[in-house]
Amino acid sequence: MVGPMAHSRARANPADGKPPVRRAASAAAVLFLLVGVLGFVPGITSGTADLRFAGHDSGAHLFGVFQVSALHNLVHLLFGVAGLVLARTVDGARAFLVGGGAVYLVLWVYGLAVGHDTGANVLPVNDADDWLHLGLGVGMIALGLLTGRARR
Repeated sequence: MVGPMAHSRARANPADGKPPVRRAASAAAVLFLLVGVLGFVPGITSGTADLRFAGHDSGAHLFGVFQVSALHNLVHLLFGVAGLVLARTVDGARAFLVGGGAVYLVLWVYGLAVGHDTGANVLPVNDADDWLHLGLGVGMIALGLLTGRARR
């Protein structure tokens, strides 16, 4: 049997009472931060010796699949920080998810339009990145719209 003191010492769950859109935005932001950091970690990112600041000639691949550069990783880190800041309010969280999703859809189109082996591919992106950007864009917009609806 648990005594009355058990609950007084228990840690409060930081998500208790937090609107779903804020939780979704916070989770997405933390994932972007994690991906940004992992993009610099040898072993998780292959070819870190060939990591370039920017450009299509960066030879680093996160999880051996997604082409990354230092700029690409920094964009993920900045996106994560922005998400955590915006997730502090319902309107900010919704704006991060829907607006960020729109940004990722633009990146998807960019990846389809730019030649992967050209100087215009500054981030850089490859086919795997393109499909991930499509999924992120659609997923973030869906989360922003579905979790950001006003409660009745």
